[in-house]
Amino acid sequence: MIELIVVIVILGILAATALPKFIDLRSDALSSAAGGMAAALGSGMTINYAGCSANGHVALAGKCVTVSNCSHGISVLAGGAFPTGTTTYAITPAALGSGAALANSVTGPCTVTATQGSTTQSATFTGISAGL
Repeated sequence: MIELIVVIVILGILAATALPKFIDLRSDALSSAAGGMAAALGSGMTINYAGCSANGHVALAGKCVTVSNCSHGISVLAGGAFPTGTTTYAITPAALGSGAALANSVTGPCTVTATQGSTTQSATFTGISAGL
């Protein structure tokens, strides 16, 4: 009987020490989702820039999309939209240059924000203008 009580106490201690690791998994998962989306947007914009460079920076379907704003990065994703589901995404629409400074290969920091319920996480990526 004493051995059984000792085993139950040990299991209780292990559960109490492991529980805090599992409580905050939502924000960790959301942070990873925001980071993954930021990486996809940054890579997509870079690949788009390469395609535009090869095409003389003329917008052409399947090769070059005009990107002058961080939010235009959505158009370089597969399907041209954020994934659907319970997580919503938003991009801070910082312009990559403006007016006379609006040109190809202008880089700037962009922020993507992932929201699920009341939890919000953000990640940054470097956007690059192309097809102008």
